[in-house]
Amino acid sequence: MPVSSPASVSLHLDGVLRCSRYSFSPNRLHYCGPDANRELTAYLDEGVSDAGLRLLLSQFATLYPYLKLIAESNRIRDPFDARVVEAYWLGNALLDAVDTRRFHRHLIEAHGTKRKIGATAFGYLERKIGRGALPHHSFHVLNVWRRTGNEDVPHTLESMDACRVSSGRVLETNGPRIVAAIEPILYADKRLYLGAPVRTTLARRLESEYDIEQLQPGNLISVHWGVPCEVITEAQAENLRRFTLTSLTFANETL
Repeated sequence: MPVSSPASVSLHLDGVLRCSRYSFSPNRLHYCGPDANRELTAYLDEGVSDAGLRLLLSQFATLYPYLKLIAESNRIRDPFDARVVEAYWLGNALLDAVDTRRFHRHLIEAHGTKRKIGATAFGYLERKIGRGALPHHSFHVLNVWRRTGNEDVPHTLESMDACRVSSGRVLETNGPRIVAAIEPILYADKRLYLGAPVRTTLARRLESEYDIEQLQPGNLISVHWGVPCEVITEAQAENLRRFTLTSLTFANETL
């Protein structure tokens, strides 16, 4: 699977702020992390990161163990290193360094996945990991089939599509509204697949002073739970799509 070099992080943002952008929307919906969305919003508006923001993000029960897994597997000291954050949310070569046994143990010990989904369903996950599944955000969303943040409930097709990170091409900008072309996850003939791009309206907060507020038609963006996260490169969008397609392939094996 072609992936970009883990050193090719394209944006100037540090890893903590990048991670905050992806964490903001599920936290706002009370799906993941502590009840601290006002604090998270303030950090994003100010564009600063400190020990307090690190502590806040470390309380995301699904996110942080994955960052630690990827960092430790690559001998990177900081779980919020920008390369690690990119690997988890978008995908890059750091994921290839995660040992299958360590990934397996991670799901049992860090998330209690076997207990939550049962031995039979977990057996399916074990076989997927043994055949090369990687700890990308999309794999967890599309193959565990349960929200494992603050709401331990089964996913629906709509919640899976919103929970996985997608990429979109900006078509129009109009004040707080952005229209982007995004490939949705669809279900037909007993399989999940990426559909043709559809016009999708997203919201942005114009009071925030970062790149999402200066979007232009043609920009590529990443999207999580209906909120634009950051401007990404063509290579990053292709990586995200490839990892998502791989996760969909694994998911279709056990539908």
